[in-house]
Amino acid sequence: MSSEHQDSVSRRNVLGIGSTVATAVLAGVVANAQQPQNTRAAERDRSASNPGPENGALLKENPNSNTPPPTDHGDVGPVWYSFDLTHKRIQEGGWTHQVTQRELPSSQDIAGVNMRLTAGSFRELHWHTADEWSIMLDGNARVTVLNPDGTIFIDDVAKGDLWYFPAGYPHSIQGLGPDGCEFLLVFNEGMFSEDNTFLLSDWLAHTPGTVLSKNFGLDQAALAKLPTSSLYIFPADLPKSLAEDRAAVGGQTVQSPYTFRMEAMAPTKRTSGGEARIVDSHNFPASKNIAAAVFTVKPGGLRELHWHPNASEWQYYMAGKGRMAIVAAGGSARTMDFNANDVGFVPSMAAHYVENTGDTDLVFLAMFKAHEYLDISLNNWIRHLPPEMVTSHTGLDASSIRSIPAENSIIIAGR
Repeated sequence: MSSEHQDSVSRRNVLGIGSTVATAVLAGVVANAQQPQNTRAAERDRSASNPGPENGALLKENPNSNTPPPTDHGDVGPVWYSFDLTHKRIQEGGWTHQVTQRELPSSQDIAGVNMRLTAGSFRELHWHTADEWSIMLDGNARVTVLNPDGTIFIDDVAKGDLWYFPAGYPHSIQGLGPDGCEFLLVFNEGMFSEDNTFLLSDWLAHTPGTVLSKNFGLDQAALAKLPTSSLYIFPADLPKSLAEDRAAVGGQTVQSPYTFRMEAMAPTKRTSGGEARIVDSHNFPASKNIAAAVFTVKPGGLRELHWHPNASEWQYYMAGKGRMAIVAAGGSARTMDFNANDVGFVPSMAAHYVENTGDTDLVFLAMFKAHEYLDISLNNWIRHLPPEMVTSHTGLDASSIRSIPAENSIIIAGR
């Protein structure tokens, strides 16, 4: 990412502060002191006991949901789900499963699909009503996308690479050697369903042969092997080299930036607590409607207290173990634990943090239905106010205020 874009992100971080959100942020800081004493005591006596049946494995994964900290209050709404709880559609050549608004009702703007293709197998030629953003989690794939002007884009992607296909643009994904690929797809429609896309095979199967013959200029005998039902995911031979495929296509190939080497880019922000890579329309121009950030938080580190002024946040946890607390307008607060393959959700403009509670790096993806990434740091806000104003609101003395980091650190090291 260019220094110009980093400066622009930094400048944008101090804009758009609303009084309701500000109240919610500070409420999260002081909520512990405001909780009734009997509520705190109840967590340590028989009030919290459960003599009935329990799912021990699930409770171990999320202790902060079963016995919430005293700072939790009210109802924020669903903020957690896991791909490991969803139905997996398995076909010869791979599988897919999804977390949409059906599974996570709070997420009205974004849905996610996790997919695997074995070597040579296709996610068949198709298109859909939502924009498609993707990150490669493992392996290699070849992708194609056709522009409305008739030019074709073909590229290979590897672990840590991204792609972006606009709504309505036909495309394909094929697993490459040695063992295919796995990737996460993100769509800017909460009710998107991977089972309800426009497939080439469906179109061919439900069009009369006489019409297909006329359209293609082929005898009906030549159409005998056309599919008669959906292909969706299916095995095939490995393709030729990328150079050979680019040379073989009928029509002009273009170098349009539908793919992006995210893992190879320099971190947007790096601190002793971890690093962040931010990708939006400023450095990945094709990604006009979806912004993203990948955070790596070292053990004990903190994705600092902040909020996003322009969109809700949909998260995918890729590695490690973490805890997130959300404070919404009106003082509602919820704390949840997250593990690899879990999905998190933060309502638009709600204050939150993410803390690494494990002994390995916590890596998670944050997605936004927006053309640019924006966040507002609590530390940055406090340090840009007159000290007397901060003291009046928080009780912090001038010396304590000066010791708070003045910049938007994004990730803070553990103490």
